[in-house]
Amino acid sequence: MTCWYEGPLAAFDTETTGVDVETDRIVSAAVVVQDAPGFRPRVTRWLVNPGVPVPAAATEVHGLTDDHLQRNGRWPAPVMHEIAEALAEQAAAGRPLVVMNAPFDLTLLDRELRRHRASSLDRWFEASPLQVLDPRVLDKHLDRYRKGRRTLTDLCAHYEVDLEAAHDAGADALASLNLVRAVGRRFAARLERLSPAELHALQAVWHAAQARGLQAWFARSGTFEAVDPAWPLRPELPAAAA
Repeated sequence: MTCWYEGPLAAFDTETTGVDVETDRIVSAAVVVQDAPGFRPRVTRWLVNPGVPVPAAATEVHGLTDDHLQRNGRWPAPVMHEIAEALAEQAAAGRPLVVMNAPFDLTLLDRELRRHRASSLDRWFEASPLQVLDPRVLDKHLDRYRKGRRTLTDLCAHYEVDLEAAHDAGADALASLNLVRAVGRRFAARLERLSPAELHALQAVWHAAQARGLQAWFARSGTFEAVDPAWPLRPELPAAAA
């Protein structure tokens, strides 16, 4: 029987106007599907005119300018619908979805759907639940005492995964997908007996524990920063707090 990390996987990534999931916007996104290691990946890309200015700091990261997005990007409403539909298709096909730092990308997509489609992301997965694999959560749990940063770039270097054109949504999604395969192989003894559905449930527990640990570290260092334990999607903020 083929292990999940040697079978079909999909991956999702976004580039955005910033790092606040409640207020920032998606400017590009990609879904990558690969039937097995070594097979040619199928990539679907979206470019979005967010309808708000793109900060210079964000442009420095992904290279997408206001002018380029206004001339070439599509309006958000139909794009968000297409992205959610594409992710729902992966869930219906039984393909696990790889999302690096899932609470960021999936929560941002949820807020964009609420903003432009009056819909939540959850409603797209009522028939077929989403099974997420988050390389950041997996690596932090399986190799918890390793020192160093755990960005996509850092993890790809550690697991010897190629990352070309970093901060391009398609390139980052493909690298995340290959990274999850590499994590699976390295920790096969601990992962091969677990199904993607079981791993999805476990990652929610692991992420919450990781968040509590980070929150405690912040408290000891005198940093007043809240760490959200929710995974893979943060709950909607009450209107008064939004």
